[in-house]
Amino acid sequence: MHKIYSRPRVRIPKVIMKSRKKMLTIGMILVIAILTAKHILDAVLPIFNTLCENRAKSIATIVSNEQATNVMKEHTYDELFSIEKDNNGNITMIKSNVIPINEIISDVANKIQEEIDHQGRENIEIAMRKFYWF
Repeated sequence: MHKIYSRPRVRIPKVIMKSRKKMLTIGMILVIAILTAKHILDAVLPIFNTLCENRAKSIATIVSNEQATNVMKEHTYDELFSIEKDNNGNITMIKSNVIPINEIISDVANKIQEEIDHQGRENIEIAMRKFYWF
């Protein structure tokens, strides 16, 4: 009788099986940790974006007001407008002087942009009370 060829079975020691269980456990823990982190980041991102947007608007408003005030300190009402009166002293016309007004508009815009460029980075903090809905 002929013997059918068969290869010897590979026997995996129990130590390797325990190692596979540990690797599987560690893998599951990592998957759960990553999914939890993603869920938390998805919840935090809209809050963070809103806070950043509000802070940027606040900085822009403050800078705009400061720079407009600084530029206007250099000009007087008489530079910007001419008042014409009749013989009785009644005001007949108020004319605006376009050139100084355009210079003011240009100066304000340039100074606002320069100040915003020099602002640098701002730290944004998120209070824990904002996560209660989470």
